[in-house]
Amino acid sequence: MQLAAVVPFVFLLLLLGCSARPLYPLPSRRNDPNKLPLQTFRPFNIAHRGSNGEIPEETSAAYLRAINEGADFIETDILASKDGALICFHDVTLDNTTDVAQHKEFSDRKRTYEVQGDNMTGFFPVDFTLKELKSLRVKQRYPFRDHQYDGKFSIITFDDFIQIALAAPRVVGIYPEIKNPVFINQHVKWPGGKRFEDKFVETLKKYGYKGSYLSKEWMKQPVFIQSFAPTSLIYISNQTDLPKIFLIDDVDIPCQDTNQTYWEITSDSYLDFIKDYVVGIGPWKDTIVPVSNNYLQPATDLVARAHARNLQVHPYTYRNENRFLHFNFSVDPYMEFDYWINKVGVDGLFTDFTGSLHNYQEWTSPNEDAYKLLHKIASMISKYRRA
Repeated sequence: MQLAAVVPFVFLLLLLGCSARPLYPLPSRRNDPNKLPLQTFRPFNIAHRGSNGEIPEETSAAYLRAINEGADFIETDILASKDGALICFHDVTLDNTTDVAQHKEFSDRKRTYEVQGDNMTGFFPVDFTLKELKSLRVKQRYPFRDHQYDGKFSIITFDDFIQIALAAPRVVGIYPEIKNPVFINQHVKWPGGKRFEDKFVETLKKYGYKGSYLSKEWMKQPVFIQSFAPTSLIYISNQTDLPKIFLIDDVDIPCQDTNQTYWEITSDSYLDFIKDYVVGIGPWKDTIVPVSNNYLQPATDLVARAHARNLQVHPYTYRNENRFLHFNFSVDPYMEFDYWINKVGVDGLFTDFTGSLHNYQEWTSPNEDAYKLLHKIASMISKYRRA
């Protein structure tokens, strides 16, 4: 191995070596034709902001862990910096998941902006250059999760995120969100009048992402583009045929760009309209199966109506902790996975704990070859019975 190839890898090992648990750096096999392909015979395991139940969200380490744990897709939220760089970050402010408050040099950056009809005060990424954002360190969102990795990792760019997926030892899909596009387009300007959505699609094209769902090109580099803003999804449909997912928020939260109600965007007429632009929907799971006093209520017909229109359903978010598990599941996340996969019949799950979902699926469903064999045997038995 040449020295030039060794140095970056050794640096990564040194960076991660202080952790109590391994973070599994992955060798680059972007152009390896022998990569194991993406599985398509069972619901997709979507690593929500990486394996963020274990490691601070949207960091390189969280994505590396998720890939090692078996994620089919790694998911991220894309925002923009003051100087137009696309970054992986969930919140519209930096306050909850970075150490920005400890940086005295940024103490004058606190602002109040209107975001989706509400006034929000904090430190906004749109007021920081990429260099400044890179100086911050990310921390775990929830106090009850592992904080040993707080302060060890920086914010990454959309380019960084893509490169992590392409460097995986098997085909790993990406699932980026066009996050808060109305707000970003109000506060960040690009040369030539380009929009946030334009830069988003340009980045995907730069790395060779193309093709419709399950096409040969798509299977080589799988991607779902997601957004809560239907106008953004419709806008980019003229730029790319990559599959898109329309995210749906809680029942009391209006659509962020059109101000439509939950009931309007889940109506039959709207599903008939949006199906021309998307391959699926991503609803908050408690809107599919309502909850009262932490007990599940009778399921709605949203999944059935989506499937009737050939739309996939990828609900969010599945979390292992007791406070997130409804009483029906007896503090057992595997019972929750079983319910949503085998009873509700969803096509993908956003989870904070990629390894748990992967283990459940490995233990309860056969691998693809076995699945095909069982299907062949079942077909033979069926023909025999008919005879």
